[in-house]
Amino acid sequence: MKNEGLLKLEWAKEHMPILKMLEKDFAKRKPFKGINIALSIHLEAKTANLSLLLRSGGANIFVTGSNPLSTQDDVVSALIEKGMTVFAHHGESEKEYWENRNKTLDIKPQIIVDDGGDLVYLVHKKRKELLKGIIGANEETTTGVIRDKALEKAGKLKFPVIAVNNAKCKHFFDNKYGTGQSTWDGIMRTTNITVAGKTVVVSGYGWVGKGIAMRAKGLGAKVVVTEVDPISAMEAYMDGFDIREMKDAAKIGDIFVTGTGNTNVIDSRHFELLKDGAILANAGHFDVEVKMDDLKKIAKSHREVRKNITEYTLPNGRRAYVLGEGRLVNLACADGHPIEIMDLSFAVQALAAEYIVKNKLENKVYDVPDEIDQKVADAFLDSYEIKIDKLTKEQINYLTKPH
Repeated sequence: MKNEGLLKLEWAKEHMPILKMLEKDFAKRKPFKGINIALSIHLEAKTANLSLLLRSGGANIFVTGSNPLSTQDDVVSALIEKGMTVFAHHGESEKEYWENRNKTLDIKPQIIVDDGGDLVYLVHKKRKELLKGIIGANEETTTGVIRDKALEKAGKLKFPVIAVNNAKCKHFFDNKYGTGQSTWDGIMRTTNITVAGKTVVVSGYGWVGKGIAMRAKGLGAKVVVTEVDPISAMEAYMDGFDIREMKDAAKIGDIFVTGTGNTNVIDSRHFELLKDGAILANAGHFDVEVKMDDLKKIAKSHREVRKNITEYTLPNGRRAYVLGEGRLVNLACADGHPIEIMDLSFAVQALAAEYIVKNKLENKVYDVPDEIDQKVADAFLDSYEIKIDKLTKEQINYLTKPH
C-alpha cells in the first residue's frame, strides 16, 4: 500500500498546473543551485509540493511546520521518503515547536520562506550569528508582514523581505477565496451544523474577512461585521452587512470568526455576554485573537465534546465552544486553502525567492514585483485555456502619452 501522504502529494500536484510548469523550468535552469533554504509553512500536501519545487531548482532545504495543529504527519513521512529533511509533527508542544524552528535554521539559510514571521523573528532575536549569511526572506501571511514591517520601522530588519502576502495573485485570491472557502470547510466539517439562518459575526473586513463574510452570506447566514477601521466598516456596510461593536455582537452571534491579525479580539470583555452554545473560531494566523488564557481562567469547567471542539462552561452557566484550540481553523480543523488557490500563492513564493537570488536588495520589506504577478496570472489563464484581449499600439499610446 502506497504511503497515504504520497498519494496526497500526487493529488495536490495534479491540480497545481503552475507549479508543474515551474518545476520543469527550474529543473533545467537550477536557479537555487547551492542555495540553502529554511522553510516554515503549514505542512500539508500543497506546501510539500512547494518544497519539492524549490529542491528541483537546486536548493538544499530544511522544512518545518508553522502551526502545531496544521502539520499532517503522513505528509511529513512522504517528504522524508522523498529525501527531504523535515522537523515537525502534529500536536507539537510549545517547546518542541521552537526546537524544530531552531533545527530548521541549522541549515544556515541564505533564504527563509516564512509563514507568520517566526523564523525571521528567531534569527533576529536568538540566532543572530546567522544574519550575515541571509540574503532575504519571503513572507506568506498578513500577520508575518506586520511583524516584518515592525522590525523595519524600528530600524532592526537585517535583510530584505518580500511580502508575498501582498501580491495581487496572493491576497486577492488566497485571502479572499481561499480563506473564505477553507474557513467554512473547517467549521462545517468539525461541527456538522447548519449555517443557514444563524447569525455569524466576522471580526475584521480585510481580504480575509471579506471572503469569510461572503461565503457565510452565500450559505444563508445573517452576517454581522466588527471593525476598527472606518473605511473597512463603511465597505462592509455597503456590501450589505450589519456593523456592530463586539460588545453588542457578542450578545447575538451564533458563530464567531476572527480574522484580524491582531490580539484580544474576543476576550474577558465579551465571554460572559455570549449566548449559550456560541461557537468561536479563528481564521487569523496565531492563536491570540480569541483570548484563550482569559477563557480558561473564568471557565468553571471544560471538556472536549467532539474532535477539535472544546466546551467551556462559563460562570453564568452558559457554554462556549472553541474550535481547534483557537488556532487557524481552516488548517487545524481541515486541509487549508483549495489546491488551485495555493498553486497561485506558491508560484509567487517560488518566483519571489528567485528574485531575491538575482537582485541585490536593501534591508526593507518589498512588495512582489508586478512582473511576477503578471507571469503567474498569465500561467493561470493558460492552464485553464482562457484567452483575453491584448492592447493595440493605439490603445497603449492613448493610455501612456499626453492627449
